Amino acid sequence: MKRLENKVAVITGGGGGIGAATAKLFLQEGARVLIVGRTEEKLRKTLQELNHENLGYAVADVSKVEDTQRYIQQAAERFGGVDVLVGNAGAEGPYKPLDEHSVEDFDEVMAVNVRGCWLAVKYAFPEMRKRGGGSIVLTSSVMGMVAFPSNSAYTAAKHAVVGLARSLAHDGAPFNIRVNAVCPGVIDNDMTAGIHTRLAPGNEDVVKSRMAQRIPMQRYGTNEEIARLNLFLASDDSSYSTGGVFVSDGGMTAGIRGR
Repeated sequence: MKRLENKVAVITGGGGGIGAATAKLFLQEGARVLIVGRTEEKLRKTLQELNHENLGYAVADVSKVEDTQRYIQQAAERFGGVDVLVGNAGAEGPYKPLDEHSVEDFDEVMAVNVRGCWLAVKYAFPEMRKRGGGSIVLTSSVMGMVAFPSNSAYTAAKHAVVGLARSLAHDGAPFNIRVNAVCPGVIDNDMTAGIHTRLAPGNEDVVKSRMAQRIPMQRYGTNEEIARLNLFLASDDSSYSTGGVFVSDGGMTAGIRGR
């Protein structure tokens, strides 16, 4: 039997990268999946690429109450409930020293990463209780474990996501709802490529090479590697895991290579 047979999964930030890779794997494992994102073009592209009858999408701003209520309701009405939530939507914000970092940028990063996760869990909980339980996976980051300069808003937000997972695990346990956090390291996808461009326009390959050399495994991770971790946590394979923080970073938080 497939690991997510007859399960309904909602994946925010599902229009590309880790979210799209997770949707693909969940579909292969028997789930019905609703992907959520702010950009309809990206969602439609993912829908076309995956080309699966059990895949739908919802355009939403995850930081808004009404949008969150709507996409959770859409999943419940179309597929019959909600069993799995992957709170993957994220905004990295600028890489700037504190005195150059605007209040508006800080608020945006916190709204998407923290408020977005909290709202998703708040409105998914009642649907999961109806189904007798569920699994929630919140995407944090290695930046939820450590910190680097000029990245205060994102670091604060991703630390907060870890705290949310730990606290919400207590709220969910009486209802057989598990909540865990995943902390990806540097992943080879469009989001990371965009960061390279902002840090060193025209020298992206140099930045990537230098960064990879400082990771113990000396390479970036892939969307698919994080998707497999999400599958483990979404499925009954992790039935005794809640309130956990699962790092997938090539050894990055074990210690940076060299200086």
